[in-house]
Amino acid sequence: MDLRPVFFSVVIATAGLAGCNQSTDDTPHALSVDKEAAASSKDAATDQKAFVPPPQLDIPFHKEVLPNGLTVIVHEDRKAPVVSTNIWYKVGSKDEPKGKTGFAHLFEHLMFNGSENFPGEYFEPFQRSGATDMNGTTSNDRTNYFATVPKGALDMALWMESDRMGHFQGAITQEVLDEQRGVVKNEKRQGENAPYGKAFDIIAKSTFPADHPYSWTPIGSMEDLDNASLEDVKKWFADHYQPANATLVIAGDISVDEAMAKARKYFADIPSTKVQPRIKNWELPTQVKKREVVHDQVPQTRIYKVWNVPAIGSEEEHALELMTSLLANRKNSLLYRRLVRDEKVATSVSAFYYGRQLAGQLIIVVDVKPGQPVDKVEKLLDKELQQFAKNGVSPEELRRVKQGEFASLVKGLEKTGGFGGKSDILARSEFYYDDPGALLKGVEEYAKVSAREVQDVAEQWLKDDSYTLIIQPQQQFTAAAEGADRSKLPEVDKNVELELPKQQNFTLKNGLRVVLAERHDTPVVLMNLQFRSGASADKSKPGLASVAAQMLNEGAGNLDSLEFSARAEELGVSIGGGSGLDYNSISMSALKSQLKPSLELFSKVVTEPRFPESDLERVKSNRLDAIAQEKAQPQGLALRELPPLLFGNEHPYGAPLTGSGTPEGIKSITREDLVNFQNTWVRPDNATLTIVGDVTEKEIEPLLNETLGGWKAPKEELPQIDVAKVARPEKARVYLLDRPGAQQSFIMAGLVMPPWQPQGAEAFDAMANTIAGKFTSRVNMNLREDKHWSYGARAVSMDTEGQRPYILFAPVQTDKTAPAIKELIKEYQEYLTNRPITEKELEDYRNDEVLKQSARFQTKGQLLSSINWQVEKGLPEDYIADYPQRVAALNKEQVESSAQEFLAPDQFTWVIVGDLEKIKGEVEALDIGPVEVLPAKDQ
Repeated sequence: MDLRPVFFSVVIATAGLAGCNQSTDDTPHALSVDKEAAASSKDAATDQKAFVPPPQLDIPFHKEVLPNGLTVIVHEDRKAPVVSTNIWYKVGSKDEPKGKTGFAHLFEHLMFNGSENFPGEYFEPFQRSGATDMNGTTSNDRTNYFATVPKGALDMALWMESDRMGHFQGAITQEVLDEQRGVVKNEKRQGENAPYGKAFDIIAKSTFPADHPYSWTPIGSMEDLDNASLEDVKKWFADHYQPANATLVIAGDISVDEAMAKARKYFADIPSTKVQPRIKNWELPTQVKKREVVHDQVPQTRIYKVWNVPAIGSEEEHALELMTSLLANRKNSLLYRRLVRDEKVATSVSAFYYGRQLAGQLIIVVDVKPGQPVDKVEKLLDKELQQFAKNGVSPEELRRVKQGEFASLVKGLEKTGGFGGKSDILARSEFYYDDPGALLKGVEEYAKVSAREVQDVAEQWLKDDSYTLIIQPQQQFTAAAEGADRSKLPEVDKNVELELPKQQNFTLKNGLRVVLAERHDTPVVLMNLQFRSGASADKSKPGLASVAAQMLNEGAGNLDSLEFSARAEELGVSIGGGSGLDYNSISMSALKSQLKPSLELFSKVVTEPRFPESDLERVKSNRLDAIAQEKAQPQGLALRELPPLLFGNEHPYGAPLTGSGTPEGIKSITREDLVNFQNTWVRPDNATLTIVGDVTEKEIEPLLNETLGGWKAPKEELPQIDVAKVARPEKARVYLLDRPGAQQSFIMAGLVMPPWQPQGAEAFDAMANTIAGKFTSRVNMNLREDKHWSYGARAVSMDTEGQRPYILFAPVQTDKTAPAIKELIKEYQEYLTNRPITEKELEDYRNDEVLKQSARFQTKGQLLSSINWQVEKGLPEDYIADYPQRVAALNKEQVESSAQEFLAPDQFTWVIVGDLEKIKGEVEALDIGPVEVLPAKDQ
């Protein structure tokens, strides 16, 4: 459950209601009327250049307040047979009294522990009912819970959600409190154990007065968590979790009348007592003129600059948000150009407006390139900010930024649930603006923001008075009478009616195969050109394929990198390269109205990438810094070390699973290597183009022939990639990596599995999911819920052409490293011997997988991804459609047989990252196999 602020720039998440088009004319009144008129005319012309017609968007809704105070918002969307629920409680960490920090977040966890009428794991009925996008989050301002379920499971979902609102207090026991307190403490350890993990705790304490509700973060303090009593927690629930303090959104395949009837049935009988006063206003804190330096286990220095600025809903909100995109987060942004591209003193730079209910913050983050003096970078950063405030921005660039934001908005309105889905937009609008339609209404005001208004906020807020935090590497871095029946959970309707668009296959005049699936709900077209290559084609230069994919954005045809980025922004198109173990891809997401020019730009990337030397050197340098970042993170370090131990250093799959390559490989890459890679693998006889979106075959085929038809396959025969077969070790092996002072150990274990094949695939997935593949799996329930040693333990099986890496991972508190390994082995051994999969586990898995198909194809991106996989595996079109029937037919014997065939815990290769002074002896004492300490590797 992610508690970090949402640090991405989406216009719908920050658009307000206040107009931002006020006059900013500072002309003295002594000017003549003619001069005033001329100046006004010039300003109007400049504003017009920055104006972008906002997209015509609408999320129709019905809003109603029940007699008990619960606000209910309903949106009907019949595109897919799913319904999303999203409930926002008006309580966050800002509402916590001193000495009880972390209560809001602790309670988020407690409410996933069942209720009076459904004791046990809250996730359980959802994970056998096809639920997706299910989670909960806590911020400074609010707590929310959301899920997307097949429409036949809506009664179950609303029963569960209402039960924990109205029938929860009796389910809070000392045992449950202790369990979830342990989970939260491990989450805090995990966050702080990551590089820069303490930054926002420090920033909160240093930028807000001690009595300000934002002076602590939602995770809270260990001391306050330890001191939380059962009485404290029950009072917190009584004070805050009641209908009059909540908003419920129901969005999806349901009518308003049906949704309101269900809302009344499940929620109307829950009483509201006295709701605590809501903190809505607080004087904006004064700017902090302060600079702090902290040393931590980080690979490079990071600079944070922070200004306290107005809150969400202020007149400056739009301009502040736009200013961050102009400063950073884009290739054409000022700070990226100056610090990363031109001066090459930083590897990355980001900026965001962190808007909240009581105050906002403007935050700029710069990763200093290793070897560069921090004071030099700070001075350059300050100089650029001063110049920006003085000179402003061109209306043309501001227009491009707006166009890009609007394109992202249009493309994001396909989902009803999850982060940024329509239910989230409606709830956020109601919470912050008391109007479910506020965020979309604000788009028109956003479109009108002028270059002058952006410069005004820069002049007002980008002052020398700011807070600066420098994090540097350590010197030695190593229930009622009426209403719902609470006696039993409603049955889930398991009938799933799913209509997938028919796939249309055709071939371009150059032989390129095209697969098209029409989806006309939003005016967007998604494309993916997939070709065999990937890391398995890197050979002696690990990282080549991924660098080749990354360099595709560095210019094409007659456009250099910045010109290419500017043109893409102007069209609202996203074009980029992707790289995996066996395939590379070039993808595009374009507006229907700009399809032809977007395809022209796409074709330049496919056929005319520039691979400029200067940009290559920058990309390589930044990649080396990124590798150093990976090595500073326990998970990244383990993912780098495990593959060669499983497959061998020379094997195509022996490169780091992070996809970043090795320092030696990256350093050796030349422009000629990239050109050869492109010429060798990017060819129409080695690729398939998959398209999903608002376009017909009749429309798209001539456009593709016009733009890509001239792309020809070379005469040379297509090379073959040899993925050799490797043997599993005869017995388990243990490799240790030292991370002195680590608060947690990161446990990872790998096992080589046979290649994927259709026969038995469903049985394998059922086996893998029930032992360690999902939240309610045996492994996670053991280490997280029963023992509270870990924030989460899972296993994944990677999808490859050759043998598949099966990877188990579990971050655990340091003193439980050896016991956790012992528990993991025990779970796998019991699964193979005396405690195989149960009928209930299998039934829950079957139900979940079958019902989950309702939401699997809700967005164009989801459909595109599925078709890509189907094409990659050479499967017929009906393979995807028939999947539910194959899963429903699974039996216990098939899953048990799959476990016996594939699982072998006594052949695991273990990689454990932690403080060896504290864990080495106990790990050796387990005697599960030879133990070797891996040497620390420099970049």
